[in-house]
Amino acid sequence: MTRLTRRHLIGAAGLLAAAPTLAVAQSNPQSNPQSNPQGNTPGSPYSGPDRSRAPRTTSRARDLTDAELESMFNRCSNAGRWGPDDELGTLNHITPQKRIAAAKLVKSGQVISAGRDLSTLQSKIDSRPMQHMIMHDGNGVSLSDFITLAPHGMSVTHLDALCHFSLDERFYNNRKRTDTVNASGAKWGSIQAMRQGIFTRCVLLDVAAAREMPWYKSDEYVTVADFEAAEKKQDVRVESGDAIFVRTGMERMEREHGLQDVYPRAGLHAECVEWMHKRQVSVYGGDCIEKLPYPSERFTSALHIIALVAMGLPILDWPALTELTQTCNQLQRWDFLLTTAPLRLPGGTSSPLNPLCAF
Repeated sequence: MTRLTRRHLIGAAGLLAAAPTLAVAQSNPQSNPQSNPQGNTPGSPYSGPDRSRAPRTTSRARDLTDAELESMFNRCSNAGRWGPDDELGTLNHITPQKRIAAAKLVKSGQVISAGRDLSTLQSKIDSRPMQHMIMHDGNGVSLSDFITLAPHGMSVTHLDALCHFSLDERFYNNRKRTDTVNASGAKWGSIQAMRQGIFTRCVLLDVAAAREMPWYKSDEYVTVADFEAAEKKQDVRVESGDAIFVRTGMERMEREHGLQDVYPRAGLHAECVEWMHKRQVSVYGGDCIEKLPYPSERFTSALHIIALVAMGLPILDWPALTELTQTCNQLQRWDFLLTTAPLRLPGGTSSPLNPLCAF
């Protein structure tokens, strides 16, 4: 953090914007073995930020063809379901009755934060970390903050707006990208549309525990069978309007072996998205997104494209699940009240969050 007066704020902000990218040891797995859980050595499969070089090897489920993914996209479409001007998508599944029922899940009053700490440290998964400056008015008695933050990525817990992804120049509800977004932001489908927040039942699906594995390997898909095995083990069922958090054990793996690379990573098979469509899930969150890299050149981010563009399903990216999982295990219950809301940011494509889970 940097101390400065308001007089110097604009100049300091300009210096921050022009600052060169700093190299960090974590960006080079060869120089930091603890940051390389796959144990890569020269000549071994690539592990890093470049999708084009990352191995396409997958396991535990069949890769779908682009034609199959296209058909799934169409089957999962909610375009027009809640009217031609709808910007909420699957948040419409959270009815007033659903909120009342979710509130009744609070029994002990215990609350767990599922947000990650914001960091100013650059890493191999975050080349543009938060910038935080403390401002002080000379001899005044108060301090204030100046923060710059890029929510998208793998470091910040955030909520994706429905305008975050498009396919064939179309957003959710068949809105044309060229008519919707300009340099000032999105005129429709922005994070502002979700300003009333999320207040619903959430189910933690601990798929790693259901498989009796510490974590998923980087080539592995998370499958529908894994979702349903977790439901069975935990004696819980995902219902209409529920949010889900999916745990693959990534946080444990990173505690033991260091920060994971962007590619390759375990993640959802596209069939999981259609399962969410059938169950009428309102929000997806987890310690994984789609399998990375996803083995398709059209649906390169299959979860994001099918969920955001076809379904209108908001994605709550990168919640912190360790303390939440410990609490669920202690209480032997895996459903709870989830409450969170984005910043009121007209035109924005995302917002940082601090989701709260109440038991």
